[in-house]
Amino acid sequence: MPTTLLRDSRALGALAVPLVLTQLAQVALTTTDTVMMGLLGTTELAAGGLAIVVFNQIRTMGVGLVTSVGNRVAAAAALAEPADPHADQSGGDTGEAAHDEVRGIVRAGLAVATLAGVGGALLMVLVGQLLPLLGQDSAVVDLTRTMLYALAPGLLPCLWFQAIRQFTVGMRRPQALLRITLASIAVNAGLNWILVHGTFALPRLGLTGIGIATSTVHLLSCLALYLTAKRDGTLAPLLRLDLTRADPATVRRLLGLGVPIAATYGSEAGFFSVTALMAGSFGPDALAAHTAVNQLVYIVFQVAVGLSHAASIHVSRERALGHHDGARRIRNTTLACAAAVMTVVGCVYLTLPRLVLAPFLDTGSDRALTIATHLLTVTAFLQFFDCAQNIGIGLLRGLDDTRSGFRITLIGYWAVGLPVSWLLAHVLRLDTVGIWLGLLTGLAATALLLLRRFDAALAGLRRQDSPATA
Repeated sequence: MPTTLLRDSRALGALAVPLVLTQLAQVALTTTDTVMMGLLGTTELAAGGLAIVVFNQIRTMGVGLVTSVGNRVAAAAALAEPADPHADQSGGDTGEAAHDEVRGIVRAGLAVATLAGVGGALLMVLVGQLLPLLGQDSAVVDLTRTMLYALAPGLLPCLWFQAIRQFTVGMRRPQALLRITLASIAVNAGLNWILVHGTFALPRLGLTGIGIATSTVHLLSCLALYLTAKRDGTLAPLLRLDLTRADPATVRRLLGLGVPIAATYGSEAGFFSVTALMAGSFGPDALAAHTAVNQLVYIVFQVAVGLSHAASIHVSRERALGHHDGARRIRNTTLACAAAVMTVVGCVYLTLPRLVLAPFLDTGSDRALTIATHLLTVTAFLQFFDCAQNIGIGLLRGLDDTRSGFRITLIGYWAVGLPVSWLLAHVLRLDTVGIWLGLLTGLAATALLLLRRFDAALAGLRRQDSPATA
């Protein structure tokens, strides 16, 4: 058992560690933006935070549409590999068929990303027009609208990047992602400073400059990942941009898997978006505190995202090979790794709250800092369930069960979490703390239901395959 655990941990870590580091580096882009907003003032932080919430809502759903690219690529690659790695591989028929399948998946994934990027950008513009109807402060609304307009053009290259990323992850070659994302942090910080303050004879754009910088970085990152993949001897023959040749059947297959994933991601992001609007109803200080703590949750959540993607890819491979026990071990190993990280982070939140919040909040706003400190106490426990539910979604995706995740999030987030948030915030008058206690309740319910569904789905596959192996 210890040997098996060690082997599973190494296999998971080989893929998860680069993904986790990439996720953390990628969220540094948003963190840099948030810090710059905080330096501009509390109103700018509230407005920019609301714009980022909207952008993340739409971006996350677009990412969900192409997420299954990684799983499909991983399954095709697993079946193409010989059972004996030392066997003669010169026959090539099976391998070439798998390569053709991968090429088709990549084309279809990029086609889906294009549709989602254009549609999502138009939706962001529409949301900007509708903001006055959502009960926010008028000064916040004006700033948020211009920020959304600046962020919208970056959505298309952002989703192209995600489609290519899923391809590289499915092929288990994610190393270039980290290098590109690290470089993008420096570029983003430099562009932020130049555009916000108007250096080099450029106009002083303030909050809008942060949105323009972010869109530019998405475009540069997409170009860098594509060019890097084209220089990789394994990836280059499989990466084609001739989207007009995308197979409609493959596109439909990806959409069949991707729409429930997008709805699941959107359900979660929407849950947090609605709670941001609820926090805004308690004033700019409450919204600023919510934005700061939400950014911290978003940072730590990237550990869960990396682990979830890695576990999902490994489960796809194990399922393709008929190894059900391997899939169960992946679940246990992933949850154990996640729990260890969340315990360390939670201890930091509880012992050093003001130090953790210092980069995100104006120290002159005592009320916002007090609210955020209380929210961190809730977050120390909330993040365990937030991590577990994301891993559960990834595990189910590895079994090609993307619909259950959506149904379960509807129950956990909207039927449990949101009513509890409203009850605690408004009826029991716990205000923003009540909102976050409702978040914790919804995430806990979702996590438990998802992991239970994974066990049931795995047991069903075992029963389905047992007659064939008898």
